[in-house]
Amino acid sequence: MNNQKTYLIVTEKKWHKELFHSLIEYFDTENWLLIDKRKDFTKVMLDKINPHKIFIPHWSYIIPSTIFKNFECIVFHMTDLPYGRGGSPLQNLIVNGHTDTKISALKVEAGLDTGPIYLKRPLSLYGTAQEIFLRSKDIVEEMIIEIVEKGLSPVSQEGKVVEFKRRKPNEGNVDSLKDISQIFDHIRMLDCEGYPPAFIETEEFRFEFTRASLKSEKEIIADVRIIKK
Repeated sequence: MNNQKTYLIVTEKKWHKELFHSLIEYFDTENWLLIDKRKDFTKVMLDKINPHKIFIPHWSYIIPSTIFKNFECIVFHMTDLPYGRGGSPLQNLIVNGHTDTKISALKVEAGLDTGPIYLKRPLSLYGTAQEIFLRSKDIVEEMIIEIVEKGLSPVSQEGKVVEFKRRKPNEGNVDSLKDISQIFDHIRMLDCEGYPPAFIETEEFRFEFTRASLKSEKEIIADVRIIKK
């Protein structure tokens, strides 16, 4: 790796700070920088840094065209693109019955998740959302290393396009679900820091569920938080 090149990690998730420090240790260089606040991810700031590549493991905001048109931005999407373009990929995959997926590293372009692909790696969808995201961190780190060391160039997406819609907080309501496994999946797929948990509401209370364990076809044990409206 050319030590004169600067690489940037952009993320809002704290577990990716571990990824950032691992990359510094792996490449044995300080030419890796971290941005974890929206106010710092600007064209003005990037002009000062002049990064060779910008890796974006998790970012909930729209990336301005002034940034991706002037810098090579690489995002990591939790589907086998072009299947699953769009929002809430983890939750949409689990709702649709998937037990595994692929992480796609793609170049940011104007269309939503339409950019060319650098590489893909498999990911199991077992466990809670938090566990899946933590597991994906190590995979993303390996993908970043491979992109940098091999100088990978992206290639156009191929296959049938399937688009996902970003799920809304009210879709975490499990009141209408009929199958115990569906309720279990809803709880675990929203069980992550920063996500609104699965819930049921009455006129007086809201019941929020986490840490679910599927005991049988008829039984789930979970933690519940009861909130007076």
